[in-house]
Amino acid sequence: MSTKDEVREFLVSRRANVTPRQAGIPDFGGERRVPGLRREEVAMLAGVSPDYYTRLERGNIRGASESVLSAIARALQLNDAEREYLFDLARTAPATAAARDRKPVAQSVRTSVQRVLDNLTIPAIVHSSNQDLIAANLMGRALYAPHFDTDGTPNVARFIFLDHRAEDYYVDWATARRTAAAIMRLEAGRDPLNRELTALIGELSTRSPQFRADWAGHDVHEHRTGVKSFRHPEVGRITVAFDVFAMPGEAGLQIVTYSPPPNTDSAEKFALLASWAATQETATQGAERSRVVDPVHG
Repeated sequence: MSTKDEVREFLVSRRANVTPRQAGIPDFGGERRVPGLRREEVAMLAGVSPDYYTRLERGNIRGASESVLSAIARALQLNDAEREYLFDLARTAPATAAARDRKPVAQSVRTSVQRVLDNLTIPAIVHSSNQDLIAANLMGRALYAPHFDTDGTPNVARFIFLDHRAEDYYVDWATARRTAAAIMRLEAGRDPLNRELTALIGELSTRSPQFRADWAGHDVHEHRTGVKSFRHPEVGRITVAFDVFAMPGEAGLQIVTYSPPPNTDSAEKFALLASWAATQETATQGAERSRVVDPVHG
């Protein structure tokens, strides 16, 4: 989808979400041809002319001032992630030769970062803007065991939409799907030259009707903190708080940690998860030693 098309569909979808009553506009009754606000009403609330707002909504948003974009964000009652996405769309130039100079998305972390992860006693993972899981500590691999039990680089979005186990693993699979699609849309707005992410969106659009439906919602979301529930295949249901930490100097990489509330059933499940993880590590190390060829006897 071109930037113009994305601007148009995003603004139309956000306009449809705000009723005149929510915007403080008198509703004099009668049939409205569109859900939510009309273009003229958004223009009035933002303090711009109807013609100018119409041009913006048609995708001609390049060069719009920060004050105008802020006024439109207020008129449409955008949340922080949606506001950031609108600004990203406005500043984004069409893909040009500059794409050749773009740094590829990192596929590993520094040794020092891995050391930090390994010294955490709670699950921790690192994912890229492409939703690839590129690092984890022992507990993180254990918590996300079904994701890592896949061919190639594990990818959160690909697992959620294409792996039949996801519907059972995520207690609220519908929310997990919508959130994943919304995060990907935000990242696509931040970095439209990310070919790997563009390819992933195309793959999911082709293979997953659920992704097509969630993507069509034009929602955007930034993962920061919250609560998730997993139905782990070994220890059962676990409810955890998650926190997301950006990695300065590593564009697109984020560390996510998971912790259970103290004195809860989930805290007890974490103890079981740690025990299972240690058992798995021991088994893996044993298997690796058994594959080593005896240098004398061949």
